[in-house]
Amino acid sequence: MSFEKIRIASIYLFLWVMAFLSIFPFLWMLISATNESNDITKGKLSFGNAMVANYQKFAALFDVGLVFWNSAKIAIVGSVLTLLVSSLAGYGFEVFKSPTRERFYQGILVSMMIPFATLMIPLFILLASFDMLDTHMAVILPTIASAYMVFYFRQNTKAFPPELRDAARVDGLKEWQIFLFVYLPVMRSTYAAAFIIVFMATWNSFLWPLIVLQSVELKTITLVLSSLGSSYTPDFGVIMVATIMATIPTLAVFFAMQRQFVEGMLGSVK
Repeated sequence: MSFEKIRIASIYLFLWVMAFLSIFPFLWMLISATNESNDITKGKLSFGNAMVANYQKFAALFDVGLVFWNSAKIAIVGSVLTLLVSSLAGYGFEVFKSPTRERFYQGILVSMMIPFATLMIPLFILLASFDMLDTHMAVILPTIASAYMVFYFRQNTKAFPPELRDAARVDGLKEWQIFLFVYLPVMRSTYAAAFIIVFMATWNSFLWPLIVLQSVELKTITLVLSSLGSSYTPDFGVIMVATIMATIPTLAVFFAMQRQFVEGMLGSVK
């Protein structure tokens, strides 16, 4: 066998090993969801017939529909508001020039270096002063002004053709009309990529919802998963079923917008 064939075979072998290591946790989660807790702790790696029973136990412990409704409401509303605020800021920073623009922008970028742990207590006190604790808006509001998303939208706005903006101004459109009817449709791939990123981050957020949400009827899926795992004798079959159900929405959003996600991350404008 020639050296070139050995090199190609080694690359394929490496990729197959990496692919297996990446997929194995999902396969293990799927297989475990069909087994009872005792079988999972014994390391059983074959499919069982306990998935329905595991789901029934999960449904007996929590109102599954309400839990998913809470997560979906927070993720969708939070994502839409984040995209609106961040894209307006990114568009403004790129289009409108002023002597202090770059200083404000650099200040926003520096805020990304501040650990969220140092902001939790001031945010908690601020929301308590507005009597907003234990509400879903308390989870959503602190996340809608994302420094990273402002940076992301400003960088992508650089690819927005200025000729379109100038032509729209000549046609008499106001700035908010240019943003809504020209900029937003042209940048739809950018919005799609940003929506996937923000939706996944919001759906999987745990620490801040754990702090501000106390009522059981307001809990999200991540908080429910945490409570399942923190019991004295956790039922791993139930945890695996709940984990699969929690993963499905993010996978569905990603695969539904996969093409736009790639285009958006590449900064393409059509």
